[in-house]
Order: sequence, then C-alpha cells, then structure tokens
Amino acid sequence: ALLLLPLVVLGAPTDEPNLTEPASGACKRCCDPLDSSTDAPPLPQSHHHLPYPMPEVRPYINITILKGEKGDRGEPGMPGKWGKEGPRGERGAQGQKGSKGQMGIAGDPCKHQYAAFSVGRKKALHSSEGYQVLIFDTVFVNLYSHFDMFNGKFYCYVGGLYYFSLNVHTWNFKETYMHIMHNEEEAVILYAQPSDRSIMQSQSLMLELQENDEIWVRLYKRERENAIYSDDVDVYITFNGYLVKPSLD
Repeated sequence: ALLLLPLVVLGAPTDEPNLTEPASGACKRCCDPLDSSTDAPPLPQSHHHLPYPMPEVRPYINITILKGEKGDRGEPGMPGKWGKEGPRGERGAQGQKGSKGQMGIAGDPCKHQYAAFSVGRKKALHSSEGYQVLIFDTVFVNLYSHFDMFNGKFYCYVGGLYYFSLNVHTWNFKETYMHIMHNEEEAVILYAQPSDRSIMQSQSLMLELQENDEIWVRLYKRERENAIYSDDVDVYITFNGYLVKPSLD
C-alpha cells in the first residue's frame, strides 16, 4: 500500500504583505534624527490581529490499495464442533440389483418332529362296576414308543396339533358307550344303541396338546350294560393318532 500525504493550503490570499514594512501613514524625513523608539525592528503581529487570514495547513491522507498476487494456502484450522442433527431425508431410489454372493457355510440340519401311533385289540371287552381303560394288544405303528402299551395311553412328547380316531365293533343287543379322554377330561363320546345287528362304529377329533398331556380310551361303567366285540382272528378295535403340526415354541 502506498500512502500519499499532500498538503492542502486553504484560504491563501493572492497578495501577501511584508511584515517588516512600516504601517501606512508613518512617513519620516531622511534628515530627521533617529528616534530610539523606532530603532527596534517591529514585532510580528499575532495572526489573531492580522487583517487577513493566515494559511491553514491540514494533512490529507489518500490511501490507494494495490491488489497483489494471491498468497499461498494456509494451514487447515482446528475442526469445529458437531452441528445439530438435521431432519431425516427422503428415501432414495432403489439401486440396481447386485451380483450373486458366494455360498455361505452350511447350517445345522433342521429338526423334524414326528409323533404317530396305531394300535389294535383282539379281545372283546364288557363293562364292569367301574370305568375301564381300553388296553391294546397289537401294535401297527408306535413311533418312538410314545404310546404305552401297558397302560393304554399316548404320552405327548412334542406339543402341537394332533389327530385321533377310534374304531370299534358293537355287540348285538348291547350299548357301546366309550370316551376318548384328554388327561382326565372327556373329549368326545363314541356311542351306539342296542341293536340286533352288530356294526362298526367310529369317532375322530383333533386336539392341541401340550407336552406331557395324555390321550386314552375309557369304557363306561355297568350302570348301562355295554360292550365291544372282537375275536382272536381279526382286529375289530383300532386306535390311531399322529402329529399334524408341531408348536412354534
């Protein structure tokens, strides 16, 4: 930057008088004696008493900024503070489908859960003073031995939805009065009226079982004479059940 300091003179008169000259009207003859009062040179008058203004000098600063060449890039400063989180932006457009990835490591095999049984009886059964559990003596299917042949009960080891069916042969002139039991509750009844003709009678249902539930068949007591027929040659009585769908747990 270049500083120019010109001096500006304000109010300068065109003709400046000589301060050493005597004032007008003071005429002296050359032959007159010298007056001591006039020997001393006249004192300069104060500018306050001058008949004209004195020049006034004022400084004037004229600053001219000359643009130089671009400087070098400075060092990066310290990182600033994190700003406030802005609003969530709009969802972008779906990208292109990527290439197929590599095959992953094989996982554990799926655990298939099954439960099924099918049992039969070759002996007839007549009612007695109390309720009777129907015991079976023939095994067609007993997967994982979930059906206990000694006490005639199916034990649930896999909770889920099950299907059960019971088929018997009635006795002539006697009632057939039985229940499929869910634990200690009567689920459904199998009934046939007395008739001079024996017939095959069946009952079926679906139940949702929990682990450790029991399913079995009960013959009604002798308050009403009832019986089911069978012989040693053919199987007239069957009881079946299987898991339809295991629980999600």
